[in-house]
Amino acid sequence: MNLKYVCLGCLFMLTTTACKSGGRSVGSHESTTSRPTAFDNDDALLDYIEQVHLNYMWDGAEPISGLARERIHIDGVYPENDRDVVTTGGSGFGIAGLLVGIDRGFIDRRQGVNRLTRIVDWLARADRFHGVWPHWLHGPTGKVKPFGPKDDGGDLVESCFLMQGLLCVRQYFKDGNAAEKALAEKIDELWRAMEFDWYTRGGREVLYWHWSPNYGWEMDFPLEGYNECLIAYILAAASPTHSIPADCYHKGWARSGAIRTTAAPYGYNLELKHNGAEATGGPLFWAHYSWIGLDPRRLSDRYANYWDVVLHHALSDYAYCVANPKRFKGYGKDCWGLTASYSVDGYSAHAPANDLGVITPTAALSSFPYTPTESMAALKGFYKKGTWIWGKYGFYDAFSETAGWTVKRYLAIDQCTIAPMIENHRTGLLWRLFMSCPEVRRGLDKLGINH
Repeated sequence: MNLKYVCLGCLFMLTTTACKSGGRSVGSHESTTSRPTAFDNDDALLDYIEQVHLNYMWDGAEPISGLARERIHIDGVYPENDRDVVTTGGSGFGIAGLLVGIDRGFIDRRQGVNRLTRIVDWLARADRFHGVWPHWLHGPTGKVKPFGPKDDGGDLVESCFLMQGLLCVRQYFKDGNAAEKALAEKIDELWRAMEFDWYTRGGREVLYWHWSPNYGWEMDFPLEGYNECLIAYILAAASPTHSIPADCYHKGWARSGAIRTTAAPYGYNLELKHNGAEATGGPLFWAHYSWIGLDPRRLSDRYANYWDVVLHHALSDYAYCVANPKRFKGYGKDCWGLTASYSVDGYSAHAPANDLGVITPTAALSSFPYTPTESMAALKGFYKKGTWIWGKYGFYDAFSETAGWTVKRYLAIDQCTIAPMIENHRTGLLWRLFMSCPEVRRGLDKLGINH
């Protein structure tokens, strides 16, 4: 294999003089935390950060499916029977990250196509429920792994995160060689099989998150905004085979206009009500998951300007951390970002209204398209803290300087958004690919969303 596609740190020895020490191989399972100590410029730093973090989906993938493991614990401590669990939503973000790696030459194009084809072939065999995958799957078998007592069927939202990434792949390879065109066609088959209309629960004017063959609609979770779920309505309206009427979006997601708000934490108008955090803003993953491919820069409708929605969410989170009203250690201009992650005591959806003194690096790093100056300051601040918060796949999931705490663990939904969102900041790659889908453009038109 050509070394160009192998060395994470030493890549820079081949292309720049930025790498001052060490490196880590894409195919390696070493646990070293060695890393470059200096970079010639910010682009070299971003190259390195993208490559290390997307490696969660390349080297760290579950070997049979090729998908992202729900979690990777460097400390080796896993919940029972959890090591082989893959996550559909996190894999969608990871797939987008693989495209970043291919486009930047970190991953050989042919090897990347082979991996993506293996993923798509596995997804075609895996459990689906009216064309929709569950939240978790067992990597070796493709069988559903229940996410909760009644959550053993289709998960529409996580499947939409997955399809968002897959559609970017389709667009990237649709005009390529025979193997690449075949990959694009396989993705198109999976896309057309998703029965969005089924998830209206018999024609109601709203989408529902879950359906189970054993429990039906007992989870009873209508998708009402605003949170991370907007992409589900965009894809449901865009579906060429199982589309939903526009009223589902306007009466369901937008609550007949009740989604609007005048809340403006730290002077930043949120525009849309953040579910459960109307006055202060929700966890920052709400500004990331639907926006891996969906480009907010020119998006607007009768309810909001979506660039302002994501920008003001990120800026208000930043302003809160800088103000640091609870006086937590470390918070500031170079250490900010509250979102769902591991926490000092378990797992928590960190946000200004649920601030536990825990910083989650993905919150600031995945906000690069909105807050490039503030996110770069955070990146350099995190990096300077040293290897106590750094491991094989980059920054550990979360840390607390107040508690003197971190854990040598990663979550796919946090780790795998970093490379795609940094790349959207740098080149707009995933935004350009997703928005090039003719169905997506038609779906946006159908919903009255300007793009």
